[in-house]
Amino acid sequence: MPETPEIFTDVAVATPTSTPRPVRARAPRTVTLTREQSIKLLARNHVGRLAYTFRDAVDIVPINYVCADGWIYARTAPGQKVAKLRHHRWVAFEVDELYGSFDWSSVVVHGALYLLSPQGTDTDAWEAAVAAIQQRFPDAFTTRDPVPQRTIVFRIHVDEVSGRRMTPPTR
Repeated sequence: MPETPEIFTDVAVATPTSTPRPVRARAPRTVTLTREQSIKLLARNHVGRLAYTFRDAVDIVPINYVCADGWIYARTAPGQKVAKLRHHRWVAFEVDELYGSFDWSSVVVHGALYLLSPQGTDTDAWEAAVAAIQQRFPDAFTTRDPVPQRTIVFRIHVDEVSGRRMTPPTR
C-alpha cells in the first residue's frame, strides 16, 4: 500500500456523528385574486393577449387596451382576425404582471367580443369606447394617431374574470 503523502498527514477529517437533517425550502404560494383585485390589475395595464378560436384553431394576439366601466375596449386593423371574430365572438383575454419567476399576477377574462361602429345601432357604446381609448391614448382617432390603420373598435364585457397571484417563498 502506497504511503500517504506527508502534506495530508496533519489534516483532520470530520466524520458526521448523525445524519444531517434535510433543509426544506419553502414553496411559492399561489392565491386567488378577488374580482376587485382582478379589475384593478386590468385597469393599471394596457397590453394584454386576446385568444379566440375559429374552426378548431386557437390564436392569441397581443393588443393595446383600456379597461373602464366593466368593459375592455380596444381597436385593431381590418383583416383575418376580425373576419374570424365575426363568426365566433367568444374570447379569452389575459393580462400578466411579472415581478420575478415566482412573483407574478395574472388575470383572465372570458366573454363575448362586440364589434362597434359609429354608424351602428349602439352609438353610445361607440362613444364610450372612443372616450375610454382616448383617455389612455390621447392621439387615437386624431391626425396624430400613431396607428391610424386600427379602425375596428371592439369591447369585451368583464363578466367572467379570474385572477391568481404567486408570491415568492419566504425564509
